[in-house]
Formats: sequence, C-alpha cells, structure tokens
Amino acid sequence: MRYRKRKSGIPLAIELPIKGAGLPSETGAWAQKKKKKGFLHELVHNRILFLMLLPTLLFFLVNSYFPMVGVYYAFTQFDFNSGLFDAPFVGLKNFEFLWKSGTLVKLTLNTIGYNLAFILLGNVLAIVCAILLSELRIKWFKKLTQSIMFLPYFVSFVILSVIVYNVFNYDNGFLNTLLAQFGAGPVDVYNKPSAWIFLIILFYLWKNLGYSMVIYLASITGISEEYYEAAKIDGAHIFQRIWYITVPMLKSTFIVLLLFSLGSIMKGQFDLFYQLIGNNGVLYNTTDILDTYVFRSLKVTFDVGMATAAGLYQSLFGFILIMTVNYIIRKINDDYALF
Repeated sequence: MRYRKRKSGIPLAIELPIKGAGLPSETGAWAQKKKKKGFLHELVHNRILFLMLLPTLLFFLVNSYFPMVGVYYAFTQFDFNSGLFDAPFVGLKNFEFLWKSGTLVKLTLNTIGYNLAFILLGNVLAIVCAILLSELRIKWFKKLTQSIMFLPYFVSFVILSVIVYNVFNYDNGFLNTLLAQFGAGPVDVYNKPSAWIFLIILFYLWKNLGYSMVIYLASITGISEEYYEAAKIDGAHIFQRIWYITVPMLKSTFIVLLLFSLGSIMKGQFDLFYQLIGNNGVLYNTTDILDTYVFRSLKVTFDVGMATAAGLYQSLFGFILIMTVNYIIRKINDDYALF
C-alpha cells in the first residue's frame, strides 16, 4: 500500500494494491488452500463441538434410523415362529387389503379431519387468548389467568379419561345426575358416536390451549412498543392496533407452527383417543385413527405386517404433505419456509 504525498508531506490519497500484486486474490493460492480444507479438517479443528453433538446423533440413529429396517415387514406376512427376515414376502397385499376393506380411507379421513380441527381451531383460539392477555393491564390478574389456562397442559391423559368417565357415565355420571335433578332422562353418551367428534376436539383444546397461547404471547411481547405508540398518535383505537399491528406481526409465528403441525398431521393424538375411547367399538367409526388402529393390530391380532403397512403409509403421506406445503409457502414468501 503506497501513499501519494503533496509537497507538504500530507498524504493526498491511498493507492490500494492491485488485485494480484502483493496480496493473493480469491482465485489465487489462498483460495485454493482454503478449498482443500474439507470435512476431516473441520472434524479435527472443531472436535469438541462434534463430540458434544455425538449423543444427539446416537439418539437419532438408534431411535429413528436403525428401526427403519422394520419397513420391510410391511411387505411380508409376519410370523412369530419364523425369524426376523424369514417371513414370506407378499408384496403390496397388506396395502391392498387396507384399501379394499375401506379401513385405510376411513382412518385417513378421521386422522386428517381431527388434526385439521386441532391445528386451525387451536391456533386461532391461542392467538385470540394471547392478544386478550397482552391487553390486560392488571399484572396479578394477567399472571393468574395465564397460569390457570396453562395448568390443564400438565394433566395426564389418564387423569383426563377418569374425569370424562365420571362426567358422562350412564349410571352415576355428573351429567345424568344433573339431568335427573331437572326431571330429564339420562343420556348414553358412550353410545353416540357423533357426539364424540365434538367432545374430543373440545378436550384437546382445553388441554393444549394454554401451551399454544404462551408461544404467541411470547411473540407479542417481542413486538416493539414504538409501533403501538405511533398508532396511538395517529388516532388508532385498540381494535385497529390489534388488527393492523399485532395480527400481521404474528403471521410468521403462525406459519412456522402450522408447518410443524402439518408434518405430523398423520400422527394423531394417540393418548387422547385411546384413553377417552378405549376399546369401545361403537365409537370406532368416528373416532378411530391410524395410531389406534396400528396399536390394536399389534395388541389384539398381532398382525405386524398390517400394522407396519399402516405406519409406513402414515409416514409417507405426512412427508409428501409437508414437502408440498413447504414448497407452496416458499413460492409465496421464501422467508416463511422451513427449508
């Protein structure tokens, strides 16, 4: 680097070195040396970080990737008397049986229908509750309300099933006891399949609304107060501030949670359905999902091939769905896509 000086000795300008004259360029020896550093160099250089990553890698290898070998059973007529890989190969007959029996269509519609209701109603109600809580100015009442709404999330599904049974039991449940006090006849809720469509959605929202609300409430807390102050100066009332500031700011959070939820849309809330419905075959037509069907296939009939076929279909359908939705979102707005 050279200076051009005036006669007084004060630097007039700085002449930067020309590319290639003295310093290596991006395409020179320095860049070539940089390109030679591959994965082994990174592994040695950051060995502590990779060592910290090792437990996570082992967890996914043992619990997610190694069990994928069991996908082979979806194409076999599994027999416990034979070895693991000695079962007769039947091709797509397990899938064909599921399709022709109508079981696969019914299970798919039930699983997707319930999960769509969980996702849409759950997120909309969580946003509404989070906005209402954020507008509260009494701190102790705000904290108390948030704690009460979050408390059902810690209630196990076993406890929930006991509560539901004591409410809707035909003989001495709370509902029929209350109806008898008013002179009305008892209602056999456990023999009404259509009623459980709304009951399952209701109990899911009751249990998970508080958890979802906290996520949106955290996003609202991160919104700068300058937006609301500027809106107040312009004369915007509270509903205008919510609609034009809060709701648009929550759009990115909503889309990310939506994508995560769609990734598991074919995996129903097994604990919820199994604990509330149990082995009540009267309610299977409207409450049976893929997870409960797979569980019963293994528990009752020990049909490993049929259960694996249903599980494989469940995973492939969910994978295709999340890839499709993520592709559409990336085309609309790349900032909101997961990858």
